[in-house]
This record gives sequence, structure tokens and C-alpha cells, in this order.
Amino acid sequence: MDCNQAGIDLHIHSTASDGTLSPGEILRLAENLGLGAISITDHDTLKGSKELLEVAGSSDVRVISGIEISTIPPASFAVAGSFHILGYGIRLNDPVLNHTLETLQQARVNRNPLIIGRLNEMGLDISIEEVIQASGEAQIGRPHIAQLMIQKGFVRTIDEAFDVYLGFNKPAYVEKYKLDCQKAIEMIIRAGGIPVLAHPFLLGIPDESRTESLVAALKEMGLQGIEVYYPDHTCEHVQFYLKLARSYDLVITGGTDFHGAIKPDIQLGCGRGGFFIPYSVYDLLLNRQQTMV
Repeated sequence: MDCNQAGIDLHIHSTASDGTLSPGEILRLAENLGLGAISITDHDTLKGSKELLEVAGSSDVRVISGIEISTIPPASFAVAGSFHILGYGIRLNDPVLNHTLETLQQARVNRNPLIIGRLNEMGLDISIEEVIQASGEAQIGRPHIAQLMIQKGFVRTIDEAFDVYLGFNKPAYVEKYKLDCQKAIEMIIRAGGIPVLAHPFLLGIPDESRTESLVAALKEMGLQGIEVYYPDHTCEHVQFYLKLARSYDLVITGGTDFHGAIKPDIQLGCGRGGFFIPYSVYDLLLNRQQTMV
């Protein structure tokens, strides 16, 4: 493989969280697409990353451990979207990190019946057992509930399920437990990883100066990177985030946020088409990790 020509994808979800492909299936797809490097960054769990590293073996595709942690934004920085911190190059057996992730996963498990209960109150005949059966080995979450709602004819699309029932401030929405973002950043660093601000555009901050203030605050907490390349980032966004990366000495990362069939318009490695992240981004990420060891 000519790594100089290969693309990468460092933001991928598997059946360990809310994706529809197993880590092994993701690796095979990456091989078929000629990707140079990938990272599985499942929500609040390292299970997918562990499985990927186990099956990678002698594959030409390079892999790096990853995770995406749901967090509470810093005080005084209210955001419209979900606030996530990515972590790369983490020691997968770190005890503190794994213990904390167990708490987050249990909170997700406890949330699902509450969501189902609210749907039932609105007259939608759906059960948690049906969701589990339909979702196979996946870690159950709102996208899986949405998929079953489609199968039962309650909605036509996943977007409709979220817009009408499951999204923030919608009637079946249930808030989930989240870590303080500083704690998440510090925990990733203690586990030998690189903490990265995920998809900054999705935070819904309209003011560039406000975004820069947020990045500055996160840098003070130990943030080491920013996800510059993302399917929803325009050329203007990319240029702005590159400028922030240079100003605050942040490593740049990128990925498609691939979920498989749950987000069918987003394809591994190329997003909606034409999306490309050069292999050099992976090399720079590894270099940053080595300087922090």
C-alpha cells in the first residue's frame, strides 16, 4: 500500500455502540476501500477498539485505539449540540478509564427503558425486548429504537424519529449521565491518549470568537487536538479549525462518523463522496502521542 496516496478514517462506530458493522467487518471494508488507517471511536466504550486491535493482525490497514466520550461542556459555554471528546492511542487496560466507562455504559442501559416508557405513554406499542432482538449484538441506544420505530411504521426515517420523538427536548428524550469535560480530558491523558474536540461545527456555536474562546479553555484543561475534517465541515470551517489548531498547538484529526446502516448517507472513508483525509494526519497524531509518553 502506498500510504502517501491512502486516505484514513479516524471516527468510526461499530456494533459495540450504535454502529451496524462489527469491528471485523469494518476492517474488511477498510481493506477493500484501500484505507491506510482507521480508528473505532465507539460511544463511552473501548469494546469496539479492543476487538479491532485483536482482529487487525497483519492487515495493511493501520489501527489506533479510540473512543468518543459524551461530556458536559465547560461552565459558561452552553452549546446547542452534543459535546464529545475523542481519545486516541489509549491504553485499553487502564483501570480508571475502564471503571468510569462501566458507569457510563450502565447509565446508557438504564436510560433505554425510560425512553421506551415515554413512547408507550404516547401510544406507541414498542418494548425494550423488541429493540434488543432487532439490534443483535449492538449496544442499544436511541438509533436502534428509531430503527424499530421505522420497522413498526411509526416513522419513515431515523431523522423523523429524532425530530418528532427522540431528539433533545422532544417528548421521549431522556437526559443521560455525562462526564465533566475536564475529567474526560484528564482521564484520556492519564491513559496515555490524545484528547480531541469532536466535530466542533455540530456544537452549534455561531460566533467564531466564541468557538476560539472555548478551544482556549479546553486547551488549558489539556486538550491536544481538534477534529478538523468532518463531512459536515465546509471548506470555510476547515480553514478556521486549521487556524485554531496552529494557534493553540493542537494536532488535527478527522473522520466520517461512520455508523453503517444507521447513517446510510455516510460511507466509510469518503463520507457523502469526495471526502478525503490524507495519511499524514495519522502520522502527525502518532507523533503527538509519542511526545506525550
